[in-house]
Amino acid sequence: MSNHKPRVVVVGNGMVGHHFVEYVCEQGWQGRWDLLVIGAERQIAYDRVQLSSYFQGRALDELALGTEAQYRAWGVELKLGCKVVSLNPEDKQLTLDSGETLAYDHLVLATGSYGFVPPIPGADKEACLVYRTTEDLLAIEAAARDSRSGVVIGGGLLGLEAANALKSLGLKTHVVEFAPQLMPVQLDAEGGELLRSKIEALGVSVHTARATSAILDGETARLRLSFTDGEILETDMLVFSAGIRPFDELGKVAGLALGARGGFAVDGLMRTSAPGVFAIGECASWQDRIFGLVAPGYQMARIAADTLMHDAFGAALPEAFVGADMSTKLKLLGIDVGAIGNSRGSDELPFVEFSDAVTGVYKKLWLDESGTRLAGALLVGDASDYGRLLGRYLGGSVIDGSPAALLLGEPASTGADALVCSCHQVSHSAIVKAVKDGCETLGDIKRCTKAASGCGGCGPEVQKILDTALAEAGKARDSSLCPHFGYSRQELFHLCALEEIKDFDTLLTRHGRPGAHPYGCAICQPVAASIFATLHNDHVLGDDRARLQDTNDAFLGNLQKDGTYSVVPRIAGGEITPEKLIVLGEVARDFDLYTKITGGQRIDLFGARLEDLPAIWTVLVEAGFETGHAYGKSLRTVKSCVGSTWCRYGVQDSVSMAITLEHRYKGLRSPHKLKLAVSGCARECAEAQSKDIGVIATDKGWNLYVGGNGGMRPRHGDLFASDLSDEALIDCIDRILMFYASTADRLQRTSVWLESLEGGVDYLRRVVLEDSLGLGAELSRRMQQLVDSYRCEWKAAIEDPAIRRRFVEFVNPAPTAAPELPYRRVRGQKMPLTPAQAKDLRIDIKELS
Repeated sequence: MSNHKPRVVVVGNGMVGHHFVEYVCEQGWQGRWDLLVIGAERQIAYDRVQLSSYFQGRALDELALGTEAQYRAWGVELKLGCKVVSLNPEDKQLTLDSGETLAYDHLVLATGSYGFVPPIPGADKEACLVYRTTEDLLAIEAAARDSRSGVVIGGGLLGLEAANALKSLGLKTHVVEFAPQLMPVQLDAEGGELLRSKIEALGVSVHTARATSAILDGETARLRLSFTDGEILETDMLVFSAGIRPFDELGKVAGLALGARGGFAVDGLMRTSAPGVFAIGECASWQDRIFGLVAPGYQMARIAADTLMHDAFGAALPEAFVGADMSTKLKLLGIDVGAIGNSRGSDELPFVEFSDAVTGVYKKLWLDESGTRLAGALLVGDASDYGRLLGRYLGGSVIDGSPAALLLGEPASTGADALVCSCHQVSHSAIVKAVKDGCETLGDIKRCTKAASGCGGCGPEVQKILDTALAEAGKARDSSLCPHFGYSRQELFHLCALEEIKDFDTLLTRHGRPGAHPYGCAICQPVAASIFATLHNDHVLGDDRARLQDTNDAFLGNLQKDGTYSVVPRIAGGEITPEKLIVLGEVARDFDLYTKITGGQRIDLFGARLEDLPAIWTVLVEAGFETGHAYGKSLRTVKSCVGSTWCRYGVQDSVSMAITLEHRYKGLRSPHKLKLAVSGCARECAEAQSKDIGVIATDKGWNLYVGGNGGMRPRHGDLFASDLSDEALIDCIDRILMFYASTADRLQRTSVWLESLEGGVDYLRRVVLEDSLGLGAELSRRMQQLVDSYRCEWKAAIEDPAIRRRFVEFVNPAPTAAPELPYRRVRGQKMPLTPAQAKDLRIDIKELS
C-alpha cells in the first residue's frame, strides 16, 4: 500500500479559502492530505466584511481570521505574498511569480474577485482608488490626509461602506450611482429613496442616475468628474466601488471553461472543466451566476471539501449546490438595512408594506403566489425583525392569519430544522443541541456551532433560541444576586430608589431572604454600597458603609501585589500644569514611589504604605488634586487628543469637552468601571470608539458612541447619535449612564449591557432620545443630583478624623520599627522583588506582609 498522501493546493487565502482549510481541519481530514495554501496578499486571511471598521479605529490585525501558528498546528503549509501566474491542468502543475513550479493532485481555486473599475477616461489617475483589500484601506487613508472631499462611484453595499469610510476620515463625501436609486439590487424605489434621505441627513451627498464620462484634472480640487448629462463634480479623491469581477485569469490561460460573466464554470459539486480542479467563492460561476456574499462561498467550500474526500478516499458524495440565500443585514452609515430572499419582489407577487415617515422606517414583505409563505423582505431604518423574518423565510413555513402581523412583531415559529445561520449553515436544532451539550451563552454558541459569527445578522434570533432552550432544559440561571437576596442588582437598585433605602441593614431587613446572615457577603455588600453611592453620593467610608466596601474602596486605593497601595490623582482630560507636575514629582521623590504615565493620560504612583496615604493625599489635595477613583467602580478617565486647540486636523476643542465630561461624571458610582474619550476629529487619536462612552468631533458638533470596550473582549462602540451640540451631547450621556447604572447587572461592562438589551442600541435610542419609558426627566434629575453633591473622597477622608484613623498598618500597638519591604532598583525606580529574587536574598515575603 502506498504511503503517498494526495497533495491538495488551495490558491487563495481569503475568507472562503480559509474556511475550506478550517472545515477540513475541523473534520480531522488534514492528516490524509498534504495541504498547501497559497495567498497573493502578504496578510493572512482576514474578515473582508468588516473592512470599514478599520476607519473606526480597529487595527488590521484584529480582522485576521487565523494565525500562521494556527496553520502550523494544523499541519498546513502556508505561502503568503505569492502569486500563481500559470496553471497546467494536464501536468497538474502551478507556476508562481517567483518561477517556482509546484505539483498537485487536487487543486482548489479560491482566488476571489477584484473591484471593478469602469472604463472611464482618467480612471487611472493617482487619486483614483478602489475599496477591496487592506492595502486599499491604507491607500485611502493616506490619500485622505491631504484631501477635503471624496467621491465614491457605486451606490451598492460596498459603495456605501466606502462612503462610510470617507466620512469617518472627515471628508465631505459624495456617492455617485448609475441607477436611479441606491442599492438597486436589494431595494425597491421607495426603500432606496428612504435610504437616500437618511444618508443625506448625515451630510453625505447622493447623486443617482449619473454616469461618469470622464475624470479630468480639477480646478478647485484634484479631480473633476464630468457626467454624461453635462454636470460636473470636483473632488480631491475618488474611490471606485462599482461591483466586483472574478479573478479568473488562470482559467483563461489554462483553457478552463468560464461563465458567461466570467469566473470558473463549476457544477453542483464545485468541479471545474479540468479534472481534479475545483473553484469556490467569488471566482466560481455556477449556472452563469457569481455569488458575492460570504455565506454562499462557505457553502461552496464545504461541498468542495466533501467532494474531494469522495474523489480521494471514496467517501459519500455531498448534496450538490443548488444556489444560495443572498439575504443580508448591514448597518450602512449607521442606518439599518436588511434584505431577505427576493427583496425586490415582482409585479406578479403580492406584498404587505409598512411605511413610517415620522421615524423613517420602511418594511415590505413579498409573499409567494399563494400568499401563504414569505418570498422576500425589505427593511430600512429598523432591521430588528431581520432574524425573525429570515427564520420564517428559510423555514418556508405557512403564515397563519394575516401576513401583516409579521410586520408588527408576531413571533415566527421556524421549526426545529429551519436554517438560522446561513453563513455557517446552522439550524435551529443544532443550537438547541449545543445548549443541551452545555452551551449557556451566546459566546459558547458561537464557539461551538459558529452561528452568529459570520455576518452577525442572525445574532438576535440565536439569542432567543438560546434563552428558550435554556429555560426548557431547566438551565435558566437564577437572577438572584447572592444567597442573601432573591433579587437581581437591577431589582435591588429600584427597591432602594423607590423606598429611599440608604443603609445595608434596612435593605437586608426588608428584602433579604429569611435567615440571611446579618452581614451579607462579599457579593451583596459591595453591590449595596455601589447602589447607595449612585443614588445618594454619600461618602463610601461614612457611617456604617465602610464595612460594605471591598479591599480597594475600603482604603481608597488599589492594593498592589506587595501589600502597598497606588495613588492616582485625577488629571482631567490629560491636561496638567507644570506646577502640578512638579508636585507629583516631589511626592514621588519624598515617599519613594514608582511613577508611571498610563494609557489613560494619568500619572500613577505605586508603592505607598497604608499609613502614608493620608500624608500623601494631604499634599496632593493642597495642590488642587482630587481622587482619580482608580480604586472604584466609577469613572476612571476621559482620554482626549489636543483637538482644534493645537492640531491642524482638529475640528472641535476635544480637551475642553473631555475636561467638562470628566468633572461632570467623576462622582458617578456604577456597576463597573467607566472609561470615556473625546477625539477632536475623525482620525480618532483618543481611540474613543473603544471606550464605554466615545465622543468624536464633526464639523457640525459631536458624534456619540456607546458600549465600546478594550481589554480581553474588545468591542467598538455603536454610533448612538450624530452632530450633537454640546448641550445635547451631555444630556444624552447623562441619561445613558444613569440608565446603565440603574439597569445593569453586577460587574457588567457597558459593552455587555448594551448587547444584553433586547433591541440593542436602537432600544437605547428610544429610551434616551424618544423617552419611550417616560424616564428621561428622572434620569437627568438623578445625574444632576450626583453632579451637585460631588465631594472628593480623599479630601473628605483626610478632613474627617474618624475616617483618617482607618489608615494604620496595625490596630494593636505597632512595633518599634515597621519591617522594610523588599525592593530592587530598575531604571532609577523601586520595584517589588519577585518571590524568586526574594528567595535568593533569603527574604521571607510572607513574613514581611
